[in-house]
Amino acid sequence: MTADVPKEIERVLISEEEIAAKVAELAKQVDADYAGKEILLVGVLKGAVMFMADFARALSTPVSMEFMAVSSYGSSTSSSGVVRILKDLDREIADKHVLVVEDIIDSGLTLSWLLRNMRSRGPASVEVVALLRKPEAAKVNVPVKYVGFDIATEFVVGYGLDYAERYRDLPFVGLLRPEVYSTSG
Repeated sequence: MTADVPKEIERVLISEEEIAAKVAELAKQVDADYAGKEILLVGVLKGAVMFMADFARALSTPVSMEFMAVSSYGSSTSSSGVVRILKDLDREIADKHVLVVEDIIDSGLTLSWLLRNMRSRGPASVEVVALLRKPEAAKVNVPVKYVGFDIATEFVVGYGLDYAERYRDLPFVGLLRPEVYSTSG
């Protein structure tokens, strides 16, 4: 049952139930692909926290977890692809099977940089699982093995996604009303 919808949300795009079903489906795929291996989940802070927690619990494959925080320079609405690490991994990833956990892929510029950075550290493998992807917003082609939902290029919040650090705790993904983030006035 979807929680109460705040008035700032224009409409629910992906319900709590749809997310739960997709997380289970993605976990089943990953379990099959990584049978007999251990996975290091690398969550990209802060947005991936909700997805990563549910995804890790849905897996039957043994996992350990790490987090990175990165910042891409540019305007508030688009990434420039120039990335700075705010929080690096706490351990080496050499010879590990790394699965980068993303909440959403927009331009792909930051993720492309992050994957190059990860691969330079000598892991056994690096793949990506993303809950959401905006194909129309892509500026670079980033191979993403596991994708939950492809969505239109709209301003979405909830299930880890925020606007001004709000709405991350919503159990669904919804469209934020334009008047909430517009700069008119």
